[in-house]
Amino acid sequence: MEPILRVQNLTKRFGGLTAVDQVDMEVMPGEVVGLLGDNGAGKSTLIKMVSGVYHPDEGQIFFEGEELRLGSPMDALQRGIETLYQDLALAENLNVYANIFLGREPTTRFLGLIPVLDHEHMHGEAKKVLERLDIDIPSLRSKIKNLSGGQRQAVAISRSIYWNARLLIMDEPTAALGVAEQKKVLDLVRTLRSQDIPIIIISHQLYDIFAVCDRLVIMRRGKKVAERRTKETTPDEVVGLIIGS
Repeated sequence: MEPILRVQNLTKRFGGLTAVDQVDMEVMPGEVVGLLGDNGAGKSTLIKMVSGVYHPDEGQIFFEGEELRLGSPMDALQRGIETLYQDLALAENLNVYANIFLGREPTTRFLGLIPVLDHEHMHGEAKKVLERLDIDIPSLRSKIKNLSGGQRQAVAISRSIYWNARLLIMDEPTAALGVAEQKKVLDLVRTLRSQDIPIIIISHQLYDIFAVCDRLVIMRRGKKVAERRTKETTPDEVVGLIIGS
């Protein structure tokens, strides 16, 4: 089986600082990979190269067997690489279905003349994708600002899946969530894996990582220092690899 994502000798420098140093990494179809490391390890910089925010100084990115040359995050989105940062990029003053279609709203014509937003279509399509992912939000007309943290995360994930995400990158998906909300997000990750959607998770929450990840990639000071199958390692070993003990 070919990896859906493969990065080879990826390097990024900022002046005299090498933030990512010749990193190799693969993600297989339907696999959940945890990307771990202390602050400043290079995790976010690596992900931002995969998502088109930064341009690598050296190395190559291959996606679905083809070399990627991303000019911007929009290029990554068009290839199906969706990245969910901690702020989720949701519009709090809009409702659930409006956020799923944010920036890509369909229109219809009122009286056959005036273009207006097609709310009925957006509501129906949003309901379908939420049902597919087994997400329960009582009203899709609820504004985002009235939802819980876990529900907001679910809306952001649903938006990515509706727009045909081929790879989902999640940056600290359970940060600042309560225990019950964390469980809902982890259940959603399992649902996505069961539908063969590969995921990269950046997290400092080792419990979450061990609960859902198939494989772990550990970085320290810009380098990949280890790679482990989750079932073949322990949290203590992973902590040791992160801090270099």
